[in-house]
Amino acid sequence: MNTIAKKVRITYEVTKSEFIASLCPVSSVEEAKTFFEDIRHEFSDATHHITAYTIGKSGEAGHYSDDGEPSGTAGLPVLDVFRKNEITNFACVVTRYFGGIKLGAGGLVRAYSTAASLALKEAGITPMVEYTKIQLTFDYPYLDIIENRLKPYRIINRSFATQVSLTVQLPVDECHFVTQLLINLTNNTIQIQIDSPIEL
Repeated sequence: MNTIAKKVRITYEVTKSEFIASLCPVSSVEEAKTFFEDIRHEFSDATHHITAYTIGKSGEAGHYSDDGEPSGTAGLPVLDVFRKNEITNFACVVTRYFGGIKLGAGGLVRAYSTAASLALKEAGITPMVEYTKIQLTFDYPYLDIIENRLKPYRIINRSFATQVSLTVQLPVDECHFVTQLLINLTNNTIQIQIDSPIEL
């Protein structure tokens, strides 16, 4: 599965109707709903707010809404854009300002799916990466060399007591390599605790 690289907004106009697609990476249904409410508040005078999201490692939680547009002409076409690209952990709102000219069912499907596609193109697609956290405890003489080797990764926390403790976030598929490297660097004197994987 993939996800989106960043939060974006695009505007697309069809026969005097304006379609504003707002797209945001999210990690929970609650985040998606909050994003939807923010957009509805921002464009409170709009005719429709078409919403879609998919959440979870395999996209297990999904939802769409037509928000008053004819059934099947809005929410599902928006969701399908992301499904076809195997995108998860996103929330999308396509806001419509009606321009006075009806587009018909086919026109609505094309307009909403095009707006969603343009937003996805702007946001960029990135592979889902599963992360884990490791807790490291080691003696002070190893601090510089360990921090240097951990530069590609995110050090979440540092604490200094009788020994140094670091909490590091790194991709699950690199965990074995990194832990073996640290064991070798410290002549097997480092203590390593691996947390359960987390999705980002």
